[in-house]
Amino acid sequence: MTSSRVLPTLVVVSGPPGAGKTTLAHELARAVGCPAICRDEIKEGMAHTAPALEPGPRDELATRTLPAFFGVLELLLRAGVTTVAEAAFQDRLWRPGLEPLRALAGIRVVHCVVDARIALERRRRRLAENPLRRVHEKAGPQDAAAHVRRHEDFRRLSLDTPWMEVDTTRGYDPGLAEIAAFAGGRH
Repeated sequence: MTSSRVLPTLVVVSGPPGAGKTTLAHELARAVGCPAICRDEIKEGMAHTAPALEPGPRDELATRTLPAFFGVLELLLRAGVTTVAEAAFQDRLWRPGLEPLRALAGIRVVHCVVDARIALERRRRRLAENPLRRVHEKAGPQDAAAHVRRHEDFRRLSLDTPWMEVDTTRGYDPGLAEIAAFAGGRH
């Protein structure tokens, strides 16, 4: 008896901070029926072992998080597990980690967009509601002008793969059913 194995799908949920990526990733994973692996959640889990951490772009946990994140993705994809992966996925920083995974999965990108002011409100609320968010941002995004500049400077992934843009301003546009159909290759 022969078995023809189809590659799993890696659904990459990307976008700037505060764009609604994590919420969408978890809802999408439930809709598709697969795990969601979120970069920030891995770093927050590591925070328990580094209580005195001073957060920054290249802090100890940031350095350890990326290999753990991509290692988990590779492990799941090699096992044939369709997976939703969520992180900012800014092109120059993340494409090198995603490129090797192309041999293990069909990659589909869902890019979240939202106005910079709404993203800033979400980031402030998240920081107030979740003390572990401290591992991502020093004092929180208090400078609105700097936040808007970073938001507008975000460069999305430039992989040659199917992609969809989702506006997360009020729910999802397009809706979750359409996003799930896209993630499953039915769109």
